[in-house]
Amino acid sequence: MKESSYLFSTEIEVRDYECDIQGVVNNANYQHYLEHARHQYLISKGMSFAKFHEEGIDLIVTRVEIDYKYPLRSLDKFVVCINIAREGNAKIVFDQDIFRLSDDKLIVRSKVTTIATKNGRPIRPGDIITQLGLE
Repeated sequence: MKESSYLFSTEIEVRDYECDIQGVVNNANYQHYLEHARHQYLISKGMSFAKFHEEGIDLIVTRVEIDYKYPLRSLDKFVVCINIAREGNAKIVFDQDIFRLSDDKLIVRSKVTTIATKNGRPIRPGDIITQLGLE
């Protein structure tokens, strides 16, 4: 992993209750990790989902693609790394990878596509794009 090749990264540790009977992280929990990292990234840029919502703007996930490469287990420490890009006029795409810290093993490779809506209608996320440096 080359953390420096990503815009943002955050470390997380697997909690026991996130594992299934086989002792590995349940597949659905990886989406929680990815979402937490996206929220942390926006916070690091001075942005807030709550503030956007108060302004009538909601950021919506429209598509999630996840390639599971290797499982995490209880107490594994890992890092979620993020790169972002624009796709067309309305979409912001988060390319996110998860690496286990103990051996730098790639755990998950994902692509999360999002749009902004205002009062339930898709909008061009102009201010968001500017704040994220995507212009």
